[in-house]
Amino acid sequence: MSTFRVRAPGLALAIALAWVSVGIAAIETQWLGYTVLDALVIAILGGMLLRAALPASEWMEPGIDFAAKELLEVAIVLLGASVDLPALVRAGPALIAGILILVGVGLTASYGIGRALRLPHPLALLIACGNAICGNSAIAAVAPVIRAERAHVASAIAFTAVLGVVAVLGLPMLIGPLGLGDTQYGVLAGLTVYAVPQVIAAAFPVSVAAGQMATLVKLARVLLLGPVVVVLALLHRRGAGRDGETGARPAFQLTQFVPGFIVGFIALGVVRSLGLFPEVALGPTQRVSHTLTLVAMAGLGLGVDLRSLRRVGPKVALATTLSLLVMVGIAVAVIRGFGLG
Repeated sequence: MSTFRVRAPGLALAIALAWVSVGIAAIETQWLGYTVLDALVIAILGGMLLRAALPASEWMEPGIDFAAKELLEVAIVLLGASVDLPALVRAGPALIAGILILVGVGLTASYGIGRALRLPHPLALLIACGNAICGNSAIAAVAPVIRAERAHVASAIAFTAVLGVVAVLGLPMLIGPLGLGDTQYGVLAGLTVYAVPQVIAAAFPVSVAAGQMATLVKLARVLLLGPVVVVLALLHRRGAGRDGETGARPAFQLTQFVPGFIVGFIALGVVRSLGLFPEVALGPTQRVSHTLTLVAMAGLGLGVDLRSLRRVGPKVALATTLSLLVMVGIAVAVIRGFGLG
């Protein structure tokens, strides 16, 4: 069976859900005069609810995964044409220092919370890396080098995926109480929300400026995954035991932790910043990026299985929740202390 035919059912479902989400957002605007939930958020929530209502269907998974990963990566690359890369340069050492402090302190604090709750070392470390860097991607990258058990990986991913959606919905509520401007909120979202698609869903509904800053900060944060995995690999190289997959330690390659879509995003941003990107192509590029992002959000929601929470113990749920709250507190302190945004 061809790759297209395998992916078609799940991809068609994600596209249909994205289309419905746009319709619901339009109805909101027409009836209320403003949008309560942006189409991006509606797509995620609708996907989660639909996944919970439908019986397990493996035939949908390839297309859903394709929408949530490959389409999103293309959307992020195209997004590079519309972001203000010089803004990151202007923030300079302050923003870089803030990101380094947040990841370092966040890793330490989150791991400490896990161990204080008597979680096993590998599980506490997985939660800490997912919390401080990039959610499920960090968990998946770290698991082999620390030889984490499958049960630990599943537990860390299950609650992180759902709590990430909670952050998407809850984080904008802090704008008023904290007195944040759009770019400050973008920094906050980029520093705290787990995954790149969740950052996009949390920030772009607030404003384009917030979304662009959040994306820049988040991608800079993702780049720290490589160094963190290198350090953990060195610390665990003498450890005994077998990993949760094959029992053999996989070969370590640093290049796999610098995703190609980040390189593409930066490259296109540089092209735009140098004035080499045709202005006439900017509008269509932005529309394609937004459309692909919307389909990706639907795929993200369809990939979250709420039923998996039954397998997550209360200690894992508490450790993950407390870690996220700590990250928000650290991020606010960094924004205030360094005058970011």
